[in-house]
Amino acid sequence: MSVRIRDDWDYKEISAIYNTPLLELIYQAASVHRQYHDSRKIQVCKLISIKTGACPEDCSYCAQSSRYKTEVKPQALLEKETVVSIAQKAKESGISRVCMGAAWREVRDNSQFDEVLEMVKEVTALGLEVCCTLGMLTESQAKRLEDAGLYAYNHNLDTSAEYYNTIITTRTYDDRLNTIDNVRSTNVTVCSGGILGLGETVGDRVSMLHTLATLQPHPESVPINILSQVPGTPLENQPDVPIWDVVRMIATARILMPASDVRLSAGRARLSQVEQAFCFMAGANSIFSSDDGHMLTVTTPCPEYNADQEMLNLLGLEMRPSKNQEKVATQGVIN
Repeated sequence: MSVRIRDDWDYKEISAIYNTPLLELIYQAASVHRQYHDSRKIQVCKLISIKTGACPEDCSYCAQSSRYKTEVKPQALLEKETVVSIAQKAKESGISRVCMGAAWREVRDNSQFDEVLEMVKEVTALGLEVCCTLGMLTESQAKRLEDAGLYAYNHNLDTSAEYYNTIITTRTYDDRLNTIDNVRSTNVTVCSGGILGLGETVGDRVSMLHTLATLQPHPESVPINILSQVPGTPLENQPDVPIWDVVRMIATARILMPASDVRLSAGRARLSQVEQAFCFMAGANSIFSSDDGHMLTVTTPCPEYNADQEMLNLLGLEMRPSKNQEKVATQGVIN
């Protein structure tokens, strides 16, 4: 199956792809994946919570909201040296992308943002791709992050525009899209995806994919997250998402956005190696790994480096270097 990159998908087309018989869908997605990517390479990422908890937003799934009583204890912005040390250790384990997350509603032009900019500069200097997720962002703030060397900015849509205000009321869907537009005013790449298991319908999933796949250009990175049911949040009793729903979502995203990285993100810890292998076959080419068994907070489990390395070895997969590392390697050959 050979496809071209399109941004003119309509809802019915996407629905038809999503509802393709599963094994045929996986086959089609695997074919598209091989057209645009080296199917043997997986990018392994590390997420660092640089400021934890006490967020004023009311995202129904989030352990870090100040509105819910969860196990997460608020933590002030980490010292730059601590973040750089964590990033260096991750690099030594084969990690090529570090995402720094702060539980903020929005970025403010203050000393804390200045400190984050310094973190971006120093972690980028390690040769890693640096992604930040800091909440809403203005165009001028996006430019400052670009000047600091930021590679990507994450701002997930979470779900469909139609279902969004069931999950979040403290900001709008348009607020999310505006932040993505502000990032697009720079050369920083966009990371945007969603969460499965919020109580959404198949129609909501198709609608979210439609929004992502009609962005011009597509997000360079599309994380597919599986809800981690956090005690104390409104969604603590949501049922687990069936693995085949996850595979179907990954495969559809791969066909719609062929050149994007599709990231198997939160919730991966509960998937077996066989289930993860199906996700990779369907087009996922990135995972998040950790050194402490947690992805972002104690409430979000994440497989550890050694376990992931064993799995990749078993499946004959390799860790993909960062774009910065590839650039240095290429320049070295030329010189």
